[in-house]
Amino acid sequence: MLIVSCSHGKHLGYLVAKRLGKKHSSLIVDKFPDDELRIRFGCDLKNKNVVLVQSFYENISDCIIEVIFAAKTAHELSAKKVILAAPYFPYFRQDKRFHKGEAVSQAIIAGLIDKYFDAACIMDPHLHRKSRLEQLFRIKAKKLTANNLIADYIKKHVKNPVIIGPDEESYKWAKNVAEIIGADSTILRKKRFSSYHVEVKLNKKINLKGRNVVIVDDIVSTGHTILETAKILRKLGAKNIYCICVHGVFADGALNKLGKAGIKAVSTNTIPNKAARIDVSGVIGKNLNF
Repeated sequence: MLIVSCSHGKHLGYLVAKRLGKKHSSLIVDKFPDDELRIRFGCDLKNKNVVLVQSFYENISDCIIEVIFAAKTAHELSAKKVILAAPYFPYFRQDKRFHKGEAVSQAIIAGLIDKYFDAACIMDPHLHRKSRLEQLFRIKAKKLTANNLIADYIKKHVKNPVIIGPDEESYKWAKNVAEIIGADSTILRKKRFSSYHVEVKLNKKINLKGRNVVIVDDIVSTGHTILETAKILRKLGAKNIYCICVHGVFADGALNKLGKAGIKAVSTNTIPNKAARIDVSGVIGKNLNF
């Protein structure tokens, strides 16, 4: 097996290779003057199971083109198998045609991965109506989760926690984490008017006075949902408020906004950021055998 870090996988690829004791290489990526991508492998791929590690954050379109070029080239260079390891994977939200004329991006991106890869593993994919990757891909695919890692972090760093899911979509993460550590959990109801206008209400009454509250979510993007949730939790007497997520997008200065609001933010390292305290390389490494 050869672990190859793509341009947005360098922060994790070498860690995965180190844990497995496998050879690591970085994909060589640069651009022509007209912004076209050029990729090149720096080592022999013949008869190897090549794992391309790519996290699809920032310049997502370039990330997609890059891994497609890399996967196709790896096959041409006689790789035995080409496997995608995606700590963070895009375009799963649009799983149906919500409005006339829209592209169903989930089906399109899954089709591209099917065409160029032999297998894929994805960390905590943001799925809605379809809960299993087998419903999306024809190739072998594994849905990985950081829930056990998040639970371990909470057990080590937060005393007397109450786990909160900020909305129905995230509650499956919050509930599972709460069950692992044996903590109380509840869900909040969210009504979204836009990316920056969200109303949040508690689903049920719960005693938070003097408790440490941990908001668990799969993705934190702008942070507005977390900020609105925190306002309610403080009114209910929460002592300290933590926000722990799998994918820390933290767009538009979200991390600074959370800090100014007194919310202690922590994420895994699926996307590199200043709050990344939880390492998922071990989970990825254990799931690369197909």
